[in-house]
Amino acid sequence: MRVVITRPEPAAERTAAALAARGHGVWKVPLMRIEPIAADLSGRWGAVIVTSANASGAIAGNTAFVALRKLPLFAVGERSAQAARQAGFANIESAGGDVRDLVHLLRERKADATAPLLYLAGEDRAADLTAELAVHAIAAEMRVVYRAVTAPFPPELVAALEVGGDVQAVLHFSKRSADNYLAGARAAGVAEQALAVRHYCLSAQVAAPLSAAGAKRVAIAPRPQETALIELLPLTLA
Repeated sequence: MRVVITRPEPAAERTAAALAARGHGVWKVPLMRIEPIAADLSGRWGAVIVTSANASGAIAGNTAFVALRKLPLFAVGERSAQAARQAGFANIESAGGDVRDLVHLLRERKADATAPLLYLAGEDRAADLTAELAVHAIAAEMRVVYRAVTAPFPPELVAALEVGGDVQAVLHFSKRSADNYLAGARAAGVAEQALAVRHYCLSAQVAAPLSAAGAKRVAIAPRPQETALIELLPLTLA
């Protein structure tokens, strides 16, 4: 299959390699780029929390980074844990799932026993993690350390959709990326063609705007993990 990846780098490159290993043709068309946001991360923290692979690298230039990377870090899944490891964190534990799994892990570890937790977040978030932790009397504070900036459809993608056949499937990893895809298609005048291709989504939440817009061929990963999403793709089209 010829698969379009709309997620930003460096995640797009990792996904492209996984798809190529399964024999798929890959077209990286990032419709977002990640920008760090300066934040005051000073303070006494018990541990660091991340729910995205973008968070750890976003604080590499922060003056508090050297101190923070010595703390325990709790990641929502393996990808965010791997990114934290690459950024320089050493004491890392992954919940291996979604936000609910992460909350369960933090409760189990009594992670805020020594000081509040520091949640490194993006400007747009799918869940209110600090509120969910507060329900369980877990002290945590959020700091926004990165944002996703939208990019328009490149002319090559517009042309491919207009011709038809060159784009067989699109992967969607977040509701924001699905929204960007739809907005970009409308702005480029190819909304109908953009909806007609196959759409593979990381979760039902990600799929919701596509289905609401009229996409008929939408598949949802059984688990919110990249591996599970890629395994949905058939090796060839029927």
